[in-house]
Amino acid sequence: MSACYLGCDIGGTASRYAVADATGAIVARGAVPGAGGLVHDPAARKVLEAALAGIAGAMPGPAASAVFGLTGYDPQTRSEVADLVCRACALPPDKLFILDDIELAYRCLFAPGEGHIVAAGTGVIGLHIDVDGGRLRVGGRGMLIDDGGSAGWIALSAIRALYRRLDEDGAPGDMARLAEALYRHAGGSGWPDIRALVYAGDRGRIGEMARAVAEAAEAGDDFSATLLRKAGRELARLGHLLRKRGGDRPVAFTGGALRLSPVIGATIAGSLGDCARFPALDPAAGAAKLALTASRNRNVFRPGNP
Repeated sequence: MSACYLGCDIGGTASRYAVADATGAIVARGAVPGAGGLVHDPAARKVLEAALAGIAGAMPGPAASAVFGLTGYDPQTRSEVADLVCRACALPPDKLFILDDIELAYRCLFAPGEGHIVAAGTGVIGLHIDVDGGRLRVGGRGMLIDDGGSAGWIALSAIRALYRRLDEDGAPGDMARLAEALYRHAGGSGWPDIRALVYAGDRGRIGEMARAVAEAAEAGDDFSATLLRKAGRELARLGHLLRKRGGDRPVAFTGGALRLSPVIGATIAGSLGDCARFPALDPAAGAAKLALTASRNRNVFRPGNP
């Protein structure tokens, strides 16, 4: 086929890619297992290499330009990440543009200075990019520290509460629906299965456990319903902080955590009112179109440019 423009959104749960042609039309798309940009960790590096190999193997032709958004990406490791991507995808280094996943999401929705974004998936982070290219970030410190409102935080909060209940009473009591859902998603029926999942170090699998909390809430589990409302308040908090520090602009809320339950979005909207937005977002397709734009204007990602 003619020139391909590759866009990738690499996150903890999945690594999604899309390919645009010279008109900007998306001509291919797909997903491979999740990964991240933590290349200093040998295990994480291997996971990223596997994801890149899967993406490269699915390409309909050589990429003329590519934009990658990676969770956990640190600009200080750009050369290492770029080397992995360029070798896997047979891409010249000057045709590769690397962002972290939150900046990619922002640029898919706003020009610099137009708004704020809170992206809640396995983790959560808020971002504003000003017209001069400055970044204001809130949250995003990982589930071991915070990530309040994210899927990982929801899952770990539920597991923590359940095992405190079991310690206190020896039985889940009115949290029985939550216990059943968590064990089902962990693929077992007790602590060894939960322990193996949590301590395996796979952020994506922990985040996926939040689905158990949503299912329990739908089945009438009061704790789970309360936890989902608390998640909404945690995400709204980041929106308020962005508006306080970055200006009175709309806040876009995106990510898989919001799709767990309408309760989360309703709680956010109740806190932030009309300035809260819930746009449909396709970061991989947006990245592919940004790759096309960047192939024609390399300055697109420099300060002062949209």
